[in-house]
Amino acid sequence: MSSGPVDLRSDTVTRPTPEMRRAMAAAEVGDDDYGEDPSVNALEERYAERVGKPAALFVPSGTMANQIALRVLTEAGTMVVAGRRQHVVAYEYGAASRNASVQFHAVDDEDGTIAADEVRWAREAAEYHQPATSLVCIENTHMAAAGAPWSLGALEALCQAAGGLPVHMDGARLFNAEVATGIDAARFSAPVTTVMSCLSKGLCAPVGSLLAGPTEVIAAGRVERKRLGGGMRQAGVLAAPGLLALDLVERLVEDHVRAKRLADAVADRWPGAGCDPAAVRTNIVTFSPPSADKVLDHLRGEGVLAGMIAPGVVRLVTHHDIDDEATERAVCALAKAP
Repeated sequence: MSSGPVDLRSDTVTRPTPEMRRAMAAAEVGDDDYGEDPSVNALEERYAERVGKPAALFVPSGTMANQIALRVLTEAGTMVVAGRRQHVVAYEYGAASRNASVQFHAVDDEDGTIAADEVRWAREAAEYHQPATSLVCIENTHMAAAGAPWSLGALEALCQAAGGLPVHMDGARLFNAEVATGIDAARFSAPVTTVMSCLSKGLCAPVGSLLAGPTEVIAAGRVERKRLGGGMRQAGVLAAPGLLALDLVERLVEDHVRAKRLADAVADRWPGAGCDPAAVRTNIVTFSPPSADKVLDHLRGEGVLAGMIAPGVVRLVTHHDIDDEATERAVCALAKAP
């Protein structure tokens, strides 16, 4: 581990492994806009198989994958049911209203899930002069809820309540959910229409996410990718490390163990800050100390980088570039925080 800062701001700060760098240099490439890049095609096929869907689409970012799903699965002027703290609602700069002309029916998601009854209510509300619901979105794991994974039973109940409406799963950290629960990605994905996952977070790829679903949906998504400026050319140099990223899923358990260590330290230092170590099952720790700004300044002075996801809410995220030594440096810094 480098003697540099312990960067816990996000798992997006991971750097590609040496094997990934070599794969990028040696990648077979072609024009992906023509469907001729063999590395991209291989990555799309492998991800689709991994999540049990007929087809997949490689895109530059998870946000683009979410926005493509919205453009393909909704109609302008309709309503999308989602948790109020989900990424697609709170962290995409209002893109849904601009890109798909939809509005959110944002519901409580304090525990990382949304209730099936909320979906049923939204569907029925159309009979009372409210916008028709066209889509349900969920997030698994749910970042703002300390990386909470869904249970399969809750997910299946939600999809049943959708009553035939499409369901999109923002699975940016789906493989963290897989490792934490023992439920494989294909089982999580089976009840939903589309699913996306990021390769550029804990899986270390430098760029890229994938959206999977029915063949006709992904074909339409390919058109929307082009409209959003996401058509790529010799993208095999990005797909090659993505293929290797899918081999790193099992090691995510190490990140989960280290996040639990940080959660214990946070709970010891601030018992009333809303961090329950027992609820930290993946790689994200969130808490609300008395003065978040002072905590971040203190940590920075100790060589530990953290961030906030909402006013007063601090987030720590473990990842491939955080080893046991770095974790202990962070634990010591937290213990001395104001």
